[in-house]
Formats: sequence, C-alpha cells, structure tokens
Amino acid sequence: MTNQDFDVRAADGTRLAVRRQGAGTPVVLVHGSGGGLHSLVPLADRLTDSYELWMPARRGYGPSEVPPTRKSVKDEVGDLAAILGTIGRPAHLVGASYGATLALHTAAALPESLLSLAVFEPPLFASGPTVAPLLDRYRAAFERNDAAAMFAVLNELTRVPPPIVTALAAAAGDRKPDPAEARRSAIGWLHDLEALADDDPDPARWSHLTVPTLILNGADTWEPMPATMDALAAAVPTARRVTWPGQSHFAPSTAPDLMAVALRTFFAKISG
Repeated sequence: MTNQDFDVRAADGTRLAVRRQGAGTPVVLVHGSGGGLHSLVPLADRLTDSYELWMPARRGYGPSEVPPTRKSVKDEVGDLAAILGTIGRPAHLVGASYGATLALHTAAALPESLLSLAVFEPPLFASGPTVAPLLDRYRAAFERNDAAAMFAVLNELTRVPPPIVTALAAAAGDRKPDPAEARRSAIGWLHDLEALADDDPDPARWSHLTVPTLILNGADTWEPMPATMDALAAAVPTARRVTWPGQSHFAPSTAPDLMAVALRTFFAKISG
C-alpha cells in the first residue's frame, strides 16, 4: 500500500504534515491527544480500498510544527480548513477523542466543505475553565520533564478509573517509551490542554449542526463519557448512533474493524 506524505500550510504559516493513501471519495481522519500520523492508520487500512484517506498530524504533534503561540480550537479548525481546501472537494470528516471535538467545531464552521461528520467519544466534559489549573500543573511538570506528574494530570483530566490505569501499567511491564516519541506526545498534550481550557463544554452548542452526523462510542467507557455522549445525542437528534458492547475509549486502536464497518455503512446510507 502506497502512502504519500506531504505538507500543507495553515493560514498562519504553520506547517502541517499530512499522510494520504487510497483513492475515491475523500475521508479526513483527525487523531486525538497523544496521537500523530500513525494513530488512525489501522482504520485507514480498512477503508483504503474504497476511499482516499487524509491523515494530518495536528499542530503540536511532530512532524507538524509546534504552534508559535498558545493554541486554540479556532487554530485547528483553520488547519482542517486548509486541508479541506487542499483536497478541493467535499469530504467525510472523522474524529476520534479530542479529534472528534475538533471535528464538531469544523462541521459547525464549514458545513459546505463536508459530506458527513463522524465522531468517536469527543471528551466535551474535559474542557472549559476547570482545565486551567490542570494546564498550569501540566506545564510546570513539562518544563521539569517530570513524566509521572504529567501522567497524573492527564489521568485527572480524562478520569480514567484507577483499576484501568493499573491494568495498563501492568500490560506495559518493563517496556519504556521511546524518549523522542514520549516528548513529542508531551508537547502535543501541552498545546491540546491550552485549547481545551478555552473551549465550551456544553453539548447543547451542537444542536444546530446541519451535516449528516454519526456518533460512535464504546459501551464500557467510564463516566462521564457515557453521559456526555447521551447529551450530545440529545442535542443532535438527527444523528445516527452506534454503541459497541465490550469496547471503551480505546476502540479506534482495539477494534478498527468495528469502526470501519460503521463508517462504511454510514457513508453508504447518506450517499444513497
């Protein structure tokens, strides 16, 4: 399978690395926090026979450039606008986790550029003024390169239950993350927290979406994500919804087949 990596310039000049594979109707895949060009490749690989997949590394995540100033959701909507402009025709937009939050913002701002919107568990609860003190603590930990302290802040933000944190640590065993990759992820998280702190957590703000929308979630994801997804579905009553038993917030990695089938079915219905 051939991948083409190239750069797109955002309106403010920030260089965005983009990976493209496949051919057909364009689909833009937006990764979540801690991700990058590699994050949604398993999903892309299951769609590339029918679609042209565009996978940007969001600003702050190498090999894209780090934002020159404090990052905002508006900046990242502008980045997606630049990518959609490069595509040159309407596309399906798919976002996972924080990438789903950005996808919601983009669908509200640029509905004419989209064929559809699909969001997997946007963490709308993890935004707004309550994030500001977490951002301050994370920045301090980042500046002293304290990985444990950064990890603790992110667990507090995402509200991962302690038993799951323990299980993930046990599964990792003695494996140590690649230092360069860990730093790349830490830089990206820092800038995502900046944007989250200035965002609005109210799901009702999405009640005016006009783009055909699909809401995806795992049945086993911990609170407050289930309540957040219920509120989002109530705010967008025309949205289709798919819930996967036995899956959690890690489903894009653990169950790309389920996600690919859901997206193919959704795309087929709206093109119909």
